[in-house]
Amino acid sequence: MKLEQLENVEGKIEKFIDSAIAYAPILISSLVSAALVLFLGLWLIRMVRKLVDRIFVKRDIEPSIRTFLGNLINWILKVLLFIVVVSQLGVQTSTFIAVIGAAGLAIGMSLQGSLSNFAGGVLILLFKPFRVGDYISSSTGVDGTVKVIDIFNTKLVTPQNQLVVIPNGELSNSNITNYTELGTRRTWFDIGISYDADLRKAKAILLDIIHKNEHAFSDPAPDVVVTNLGDSAINLSIRVTTNNENFWTMQEQLIISCKEALDKAGIEIPFPQADIHFKQN
Repeated sequence: MKLEQLENVEGKIEKFIDSAIAYAPILISSLVSAALVLFLGLWLIRMVRKLVDRIFVKRDIEPSIRTFLGNLINWILKVLLFIVVVSQLGVQTSTFIAVIGAAGLAIGMSLQGSLSNFAGGVLILLFKPFRVGDYISSSTGVDGTVKVIDIFNTKLVTPQNQLVVIPNGELSNSNITNYTELGTRRTWFDIGISYDADLRKAKAILLDIIHKNEHAFSDPAPDVVVTNLGDSAINLSIRVTTNNENFWTMQEQLIISCKEALDKAGIEIPFPQADIHFKQN
């Protein structure tokens, strides 16, 4: 009995050795082809990374998004290369693809908000509606100087020296006003004068004050426009252009000088008031 068992074991070993010898060339060729595909794929990935980096630099894309997208492309190409190498070894790749797809779907569902902010950050960094240092306001009701533009959010410093962090998804979908981009700003404030005042005289006085201001630009020409007949006053709109650095200084100087000049000329700047009439039967 023991002799028969020993002969059976020897037979199985011989069959295994014969199968291994027969399969060895196929296995060796698969390993060689997988190694060649691996080395060639890694070389191609390095070439693609260099080409992508050159394109990003040529198009002046922000360093933060350049690094992020470069790493993302690198990992995607390496995953694809892994699937190709495994397939060269005779392994069924449908399972890997299904697992990767399911994982991607699960991650996408759980990170919907973050992906929205990421997409918004990519759009902001690519199309550059504003840059670091610009003063902006958005329809979300926040305004300030841009301090940092990250992939997922943008940080603003308000005039009250408060740091506001805005998600890029929300910011990219809002209306943005960039006060810095053009390099100049134009005042647009109203001064109300009495209905008894001479409008032409008041306009001449205000224009004279504007022309004397050292920060006011002559081109485009400043203007004083009658905008509307208010409840208590006739409103004159002061419109003057200057550079961004002197905007607030010039506006304050104009408000003070215009008030003093109108007072000196005896032109009243009325405060809101109402006339009440009593009717007696």
